[in-house]
Order: sequence, then C-alpha cells, then structure tokens
Amino acid sequence: MVLIAVFGVALLVAVLLSGLAARSVLSTSLLFLVGGALVSDGFLGLIHITPESDLVRITADLALFAVLFTDGMHVSFPALRSAWKNPARALALGMPLAFIGVTLLTHFLVGLDWTTSFLVGAVLAPTDPVFASAIVSRKEVPARLRQLLNVESGINDGLALPVVLILIAAAGPTAHGAEADLGKIGLELVGGLALGIAAPVVVNWLVRFRLLGAEPKLQPLLPLAVGVVLYAVCHLTHSNPYLAAFSAGAVLASLSPEAKGAFEPLGEQLAELAKFAALLVFGALLTPELFGDLSFGGYVAVVLAIVLIRPASLLLSLVGTSFDRRERLTAAWFGPKGFASVVYGLLVLQAQVPQGQEAFTLIAVCIAFSIVAHSSTDVPIARMFDVGDLVGLSDDTGKKPQEDKKDKQDKKAGGAVPRQPREGADRTRS
Repeated sequence: MVLIAVFGVALLVAVLLSGLAARSVLSTSLLFLVGGALVSDGFLGLIHITPESDLVRITADLALFAVLFTDGMHVSFPALRSAWKNPARALALGMPLAFIGVTLLTHFLVGLDWTTSFLVGAVLAPTDPVFASAIVSRKEVPARLRQLLNVESGINDGLALPVVLILIAAAGPTAHGAEADLGKIGLELVGGLALGIAAPVVVNWLVRFRLLGAEPKLQPLLPLAVGVVLYAVCHLTHSNPYLAAFSAGAVLASLSPEAKGAFEPLGEQLAELAKFAALLVFGALLTPELFGDLSFGGYVAVVLAIVLIRPASLLLSLVGTSFDRRERLTAAWFGPKGFASVVYGLLVLQAQVPQGQEAFTLIAVCIAFSIVAHSSTDVPIARMFDVGDLVGLSDDTGKKPQEDKKDKQDKKAGGAVPRQPREGADRTRS
C-alpha cells in the first residue's frame, strides 16, 4: 500500500509539472525514477524491492508490452514500404555495431569474460523511444526521422531477445545446449509474430458480423481487449510478447483506422501509466550500494556506450542516406536504453550465471544514465527543428519572409491561387 501511495504522489507531482516539462529539460520520467530511488532502502526505506522480486519483472514486462503495442499503431505500412531502407540500415548495421562496441567496452574496461561481455552488449543494444517521446511525437520533427526511431526501437527488442537467451545459456554454469535452444527461441519469435498478426485479423473479421460491433463509448476498449488477450496468450504459449505487441498494434491500425483513432487517447494514457509504474519500481533498485559496486572502468564504459558507441554506430549506418546533418545527429543521439534492457537485465540476474551480478549492475547504471541524458534533452532538440520558424518571424508587415515572397508570386499570377496553410505544407515536406 505504501508503494501505491508513493506512486499516487509521484503521479500528482508529474501531472502538475507536466506543462513545465513539455517546454524545458525537466522530465516526468526522471521524476518517477528519482522518486523510486528516494523511497527505496538506500534512502528513506519506505519500500523494499530487490532485483529478484516478481514485482520488478512484471511491471517492466507490462510496461514494455504496452509501449510496443501503442508504438506499433503509429507505424504506417504505406509509408514504411516507401521508406524501409533507413530502418533496415539501423537494424542490420547500426544495432550489430552497437552490440560489438558495448561488448568491447565491457570486456576491456570492466573485466568481464567474453561471454558475459557479449551478453551485456546484447542487453544494451535495443533502444526505446519512451525516454525520447518529444522526438517521436512532435509534428515539427520530420516524419521520416520519427519513423526511423519508432520502427527501429519497436523491432530491435525482438531481435535482441534470442541473442540474449542464447548467451545466457552459453554463460550458465554448465553452458548447456545453446544450439538446442535455437529451435525453441525461433519458435517463440515465430509464435509471437503469428499471434500478433492473427489476433487483430480475427477481431477485425468478427466486427464485420451484423450482430456484432462495439457501441461508440466502448470502441476504445476493443483494441485494449485484443492487447490483454494477446499478452496472456503469449505468456501461456511461451511466445515472444514484445514482437507480438508491436506487430499487433501495426496490423490493427492498418486494418481498422477507426479502432486506432478510438483507442489512441486511452492507449497513450495506459502506456504512460505503465511506464511511470515501471520507472518507479526500477528507481527503487538504484541504491547507493548499486552505484558503489560499479568500478571506475564501469562508469567509463557506461558513458562511452551512451555518448560514443550508439552515435557512432548509427551515423555509420546512415552514411549515404538522404537525412541531413541535423537529422542524422538527432537519430544518432537518441538511442536510449529502456524497458527492454531492464527486462533482459533481470533475465541475466535471475539466471544466476557467473558474473551475472556484475553484469546487472553495469546494465542498471547504464539504463539510469541513459534515462537522465535522453529524457532531459528530447524537448530542447525537438524544438531545434522549429528554429527556422522562430527566427525572422516577421518583417514590418508581420509576415514571414517566405510568405511575403509567396504573396508577390501570387500577385504576379493574378492573386487567384489560394495558398495552403503552412502547417500542412510542413507535414507534406516532412
């Protein structure tokens, strides 16, 4: 009950400060992370949570599922078909480069063995747009950049999971059956993808029956019901719930734009609540002892993983693309470590592999640093994309220079051609 009370207070404070956070470096995500740390055993001692607690695993798992389900609904298949190369580059080249880079840092700076170092690299390779929400949700940010980050983060969680599971098996005390597990892991991924496609298809087919269909006020609950059933079935059948969540959201939005429109406000709020709860619980794990257990080399590795490895790997993967310099730098910087890394880090800890505790400490500190760095820079960087509209706002006539030039062109043409609103033009250009 104390945890619920703390969550309620943190939620109230976050809502009251959300307006300020939307236009400054203040982050509501950071508020929950700090709030969880303050009430943990390391400070006030109001709640007692350990990394082995089921509460930690379940909240992180639910949050990741909810976020991926709602993120999947933002994927446009027509747009993706015409611009699939950039996300493919990030996944096929940028992600492996980040994986290798973090592995090398872990081995040479932290001193973990190669298998555990590869395991840390796999856990920290996925990215999460939750802690850079201003980038993937603001309309002033080019659509292709938002799509790149959203699709990359939605898919790379599922791609990293089989590698994590194989390396856990290889790092175990007996290092048993990594090859034998490949078939099982493949079935989990295929099962998750199949369920993620089948569930919305079946529901959309059922809605077409004359006697079936949701009344308007209950329409937002239809996608929610799909998500709840899908989450339970995935865990019952040991299918990959994260790949299922993202694919189900994308397929549902494609088959039924009406359902997407009805669910979107509710879905965003539920995803936010799940995210805040998981952040609060994760923050409770960030005790002074945890930070004290990490060596100096570990802190160097954490900083380099955030400010060097991710930016360098994605910049290399985007060489030759049509992104301008500002878009490339933004995409390279926003590779936050999020709930997928939390869940996979807990898998490492709970598997009790040799050096698992050291690996989890490094992973947890890296996630905490990433949340602080990325969630406090998304708003300022997103606003940079609107700088062109902020400088030279008006001349003596109160019009922007571009508009004045267009007016002159219209007058030469007889003034009969109406001008489209700037906002629509910007969206088309994006």
